[in-house]
Amino acid sequence: MTTPTPPTSPLIAPPIAPITEDDIAEFLIQTPGFFERHAEVLASVQLTSPHGGRAVSLQERQAELLREKIKGLELRTMDMVRHSSENAAIAHKVHQWALALLQTADAYDLPQAVVDGLCTLFDVPQVALRVWGVAEPYAQAPFAQGASADVQAFATSLTMPFCGPNLGFEATAWLPDAAQVASLALLPLRAGALENATPAFGLLVLGSPDAQRFQATMGTEFLTRIAELASAALLRLR
Repeated sequence: MTTPTPPTSPLIAPPIAPITEDDIAEFLIQTPGFFERHAEVLASVQLTSPHGGRAVSLQERQAELLREKIKGLELRTMDMVRHSSENAAIAHKVHQWALALLQTADAYDLPQAVVDGLCTLFDVPQVALRVWGVAEPYAQAPFAQGASADVQAFATSLTMPFCGPNLGFEATAWLPDAAQVASLALLPLRAGALENATPAFGLLVLGSPDAQRFQATMGTEFLTRIAELASAALLRLR
């Protein structure tokens, strides 16, 4: 014979779920005036300091966090000032280089002016360039020789400067000592903006023995400006 289950007495309350830390946190968020009414609780809160593991008051811990935040902001500000100074210096060099190109009277001398300016003002160890499709008076010049159809097609395919390790590109052989080049930048020369679809009429090669000088992750804004300025100047050869 089955014993029937006794009915639940309405006088017995259901079990209460324990209060969790999340419940407490939510209560404090929803009750912003709690610590104003119970200031003694706030004053008695003790936290562990990250410096030495000693117990500190909540106010001391907040002060430590604030000092750390201020220190981080100071470091970011210093980085911004440093980058700003570096960018200003590069912009000044670009300005000087552009002036030198504008002051080059004979178009035949422009390729060498481009190379010399990059070596001198920007401390690039090795620089070379080639242009094609030039006017007849410049067709036999050294700077108009040695660019194969593959190089010309490669230059046209670039819509921004290529930066990275020396992978044995054909154009690297134009540099005075290609064997010493660990990183390089390849800048297409074309009329108009660098990213447009106009076929390139030249290629500028910058080489360095420093493997970190031209990295694939580096910003290329100034290199793009250099390529566009060089292109504008060298259009006189066409």
